[in-house]
Parts: sequence; structure tokens; C-alpha cells
Amino acid sequence: MRKADKQFCFSYFGEDIYLFRLTNSKGTEVCISNYGATILSFTLLQKNGSRNNIVLGFDKVEDYSADNYLNANPYFGAAIGRYGNRIKCGTFTLDGIEFSLAKNLGADHLHGGNTGLDKRVWKCGDYSSNVLVLSYFSPDGEEGYPGNLFITLQFELSEENDLSYTYSAISDKSTPVNLTHHTYFNLDNGEGNVGNTLLKINASSILEQDKHLTVTGRLTEVKNSFYDFRQLKRINADWNPKSGYDQSFVLDSVNPSIAAAEAYSEKSGLWLQVLTTEPIVHLYTGGGIPTITGSNNKQYGAFSGFCLETQVHPNAINIPSFPNTILRPGQTYHQRTTYRVREENPVNTFNFLSLRSK
Repeated sequence: MRKADKQFCFSYFGEDIYLFRLTNSKGTEVCISNYGATILSFTLLQKNGSRNNIVLGFDKVEDYSADNYLNANPYFGAAIGRYGNRIKCGTFTLDGIEFSLAKNLGADHLHGGNTGLDKRVWKCGDYSSNVLVLSYFSPDGEEGYPGNLFITLQFELSEENDLSYTYSAISDKSTPVNLTHHTYFNLDNGEGNVGNTLLKINASSILEQDKHLTVTGRLTEVKNSFYDFRQLKRINADWNPKSGYDQSFVLDSVNPSIAAAEAYSEKSGLWLQVLTTEPIVHLYTGGGIPTITGSNNKQYGAFSGFCLETQVHPNAINIPSFPNTILRPGQTYHQRTTYRVREENPVNTFNFLSLRSK
């Protein structure tokens, strides 16, 4: 089995940081680092001979630990956990014991805390030309969470240009776990604003949020609202031009063989499908992306990319009616998401003539 290209980058607090390049026979290349289990690039060779990097990131792993990036911390392409999204007031009660987490977004806890999985050095496991296995041991009490948690994350690039990631985790104490990945997509080689990208999300409802964007426990129908993406439409068709979207969509069904969301760029001709085992797709359109230079000297800023974060309901640890996010000793956490990219409509669902008339 041919090995992936593995390149030493630098040492970070005594731990070695590497860059891995996964490839397939179609000329697709995915660069991933064990710093934050970060996807730096996802580059496809298109039929016209051009190379198109469809995710936001940096050319060098070192840039992810630079102060100008960390001060804004948009989580470019990073693993997120132990708990994705927001936990209200950074607290939860488990088996009668109250736990206080790091409060890194006002009074709330976001994406695992001050030093979440995105800033940790993962251990490098097995790897080949198209598979990379990383692992991380999160000790009892890290960022306020109970239990020693051992996480494995496997990336796989198929010959059909499917990039999948699979999480598994075990713990020696009961602990909340809700892992995701924070890949920003821009199907036009990282150029321009993603507002014109066409998007569909198979969700009839969203999770209501308070003014701090923390979910309340109530669901709201998307019908007749600007959150209605049940049919393909431009991201900017109904958005607030100042803030865009930062919203959790509740999928109508959870079926990892059916696309939960899909996006299309008329400029590049690329289709993206997201398939997942998770019940939520959180749409974030990058309103908080700082003005910063990314890969190949691309200039990023607000709305340069969009995220489709797959996860269980945010703040579910505090809302009994939401799905369970407690991992008990003896259980194994599992999450799998696939990014499927094609230069033709994968399911032939949409009428291009009607799209172009809008």
C-alpha cells in the first residue's frame, strides 16, 4: 500500500507537527495536519485542466498558530470538540453533579473551550495514500469536562472524490460528547463571496436561538421564512447582508446514504453533497471571517466561505427533550460525515433552466 506524503513542519511545545497529503488517481489532493486535525486544502483537478481548492485555509501549518489568526479564530478546517457549538452559560448537570466549562464566548462555552480539539496536537496513526488516522487523548478535567476521553478520527479520500471523516470515542466516565468538523467551503477556488452559491438543506425546521445564538429547546418551521432551503436557492437570496446565517437546521431524516445538504457553483460547475449520521446541519456563512491572506495569496474576509457542520443538537446537554449526547463508560461514540464532490449533478434533481432564470 502506497504511503501518503508526510512532511515534518515544526515542533509545538515539544510535539512534532506534520502535514499529510492524501491523493487519488483523478489528481485530487487533500492536505491534513495533526495540529487540530486540520484540513488545509481539498484540491480537485477539473475537466478544463484547472485546479480548484474548494476549502479555506493556509499554505503553511504554522499560520494556524499565528496570533493574527488566533485572535479571530474562525476555526478554518479544524476538528471541533469535545462539544460542538454553544453550551449555554458554560455549565451542565450530569448525574446530579454540576460542571463548569471554559467560557470562551461571553458567558457561554463554544466549540470545546479555550483550547479545544482545534488547538491540540493529535497523534499520527496509520496512513496510506488515501487514508489518515489521528487520535487524541483528552484527560479528565480538560476544559472542565469529566472523564478521560480517547478520540480517533479517520480521514479517507475515495477514487470518486468523496472525502469522509469518521470519529469514534470512548470514556472512563460519563461525559458529554458532540464532535464535528469546521470546514469552510468555497467552490470557486477560494475566490470571492459565497452568496451566489446555490444551496439546499433537507430540513423543515430550525432550532430557535436566543440573542446570543444559543438554542432554547424550541423548534421553528422554515416554511415562509428566509431559513427555507428545502429547494435549491442562492445563499444570499434571503439573508441578512450584514450577518448572513449562523443557524442549526434539523434534518427531516437521518440517512447517511442520502444527502443532508448540497451546494452548487455555476462558476466552477462543482456540486457538493454532505452525507452524515448526524441529525443537525449547522449553516454558518462566515460573517466573522477576518480580513486575512489564505492559501495561494487569496484574500479572505466576511462570507468568503460557508460551513455545513454536522452534529447533534447544540446545548442538548441542558435540554432533556433533545437527543442524548452523554457518552457512558462501555459505550462508543460514532460520527461519520462525507463530502461528495462532482462536476455533474450527482442525483439529477434540479432543473438547470429554471435555476438560471432566477
